Amino acid sequence: MPTEFTVRGSHAAFQRPERGTVQVTLAFEGPAMQPVYDRVVNDLDAVTSSIHPLHDPERGPVTWWATQHVRTWAQRPWNQDGKQLPLVHHASVGVQVKFRDFAALATWVSGHVAGTAGFRLDGVTWALTETHRRELEQAVRTRAVQAAARRAQEYADALGLGPVRPVAVADAGMLSQGIAPVSTGGAAYLRMAAKETGGGAELELSPEDIEIAVDVDARFVAD
Repeated sequence: MPTEFTVRGSHAAFQRPERGTVQVTLAFEGPAMQPVYDRVVNDLDAVTSSIHPLHDPERGPVTWWATQHVRTWAQRPWNQDGKQLPLVHHASVGVQVKFRDFAALATWVSGHVAGTAGFRLDGVTWALTETHRRELEQAVRTRAVQAAARRAQEYADALGLGPVRPVAVADAGMLSQGIAPVSTGGAAYLRMAAKETGGGAELELSPEDIEIAVDVDARFVAD
């Protein structure tokens, strides 16, 4: 009777990011809506004007960018004594800018942090190009399957059995009934710090390596 082995194979690879998408918000508040709205629109014009000379989909340093619609709202806050205060009007708009040149990214962000009053950096999403990511995922998945086969053969060798042969391979968790695939993809994070230099505060953007990790489950038998 064949002996069955169910094993999990894993592999991970790390790669420096190739793109960084900056997410920023331009926002103001005040006692009247029109001045608040006009200030956000004026700052948005200044920010988009700074992007246009950098934008080149093929060569960068900016390969893509987008803006949202300006959002407005009002609220009546309360003070610490429980008294309701006059209306405060708000206006904001989000902007996303994808860079392939990270030095240009840091320069662009630093310039607006220092020179645009309503500019807020919400974060940076680091990524690979889609083509490179698919290639890396394929290579990592192949290594994970090879790791599973190697583990099954090690079990068989420990029992004094012959070569194993595969009967099933699946994403992690799918060989067990009622269990969904297990996600093992790593995440890339943004490290931000303000460091003091001779000329004042400098914004430091340091992307972490992107982790591509794959787990596979496989079933083998040895006759």
